[in-house]
Amino acid sequence: MPKPLPALIACPHCDALYHRRALAPGEKARCIRCGAVLERHPGVLTPDHLMALVVAALISFAIANTMPIVQLSAGGLEHTTTLIGSIRVLWNEERGLTATLAFATALAFPLVELSAMLAVLIAIRLRPGAPLVAALLRGIQAVRPWGMIEVFMLGVVVALVKISHTATVVPGIALWAFAALTVLLVLIVNYDLKQLWRLRRLEER
Repeated sequence: MPKPLPALIACPHCDALYHRRALAPGEKARCIRCGAVLERHPGVLTPDHLMALVVAALISFAIANTMPIVQLSAGGLEHTTTLIGSIRVLWNEERGLTATLAFATALAFPLVELSAMLAVLIAIRLRPGAPLVAALLRGIQAVRPWGMIEVFMLGVVVALVKISHTATVVPGIALWAFAALTVLLVLIVNYDLKQLWRLRRLEER
């Protein structure tokens, strides 16, 4: 039988203590001192649903980073590129900082977050030792602000609109995969990690 939840909850930003109250679907509890979100109702998503979303996101991520993003045709010439190929071009053109930021925000950090999230969900399902899950959850919280797939997608769309006036633009499979990945990441990020932390504590007992 599940143990009752703690009666108190602390604000993650200012450490103010509050009495925990039941939330209706779609509701969020916010700190009245600093406005930070204390917790949100998990909605209809369960850890199993979340795992399915994470696996789908990893598949979309693999497609998005291995297949061509776009095919350009101009003057009888055609050219296709991938995200990694674009980063390589930036690096070769001595734009190291831009290449590094693109690699980190559009590739490395999202991959680390998704991989860590999958590891957490598998670990909770298998009931492992608590320290591993706790470390992974802290790692996800640390890298989450640096993943910017949605910013990358917006930049690609703006660039394609501008290029379409001078060349024929054919969206590649990777572009659609990035669009799917963006939607999946929105759903994943909106899941309150405190629910996984709480589930870990219950399994630990």
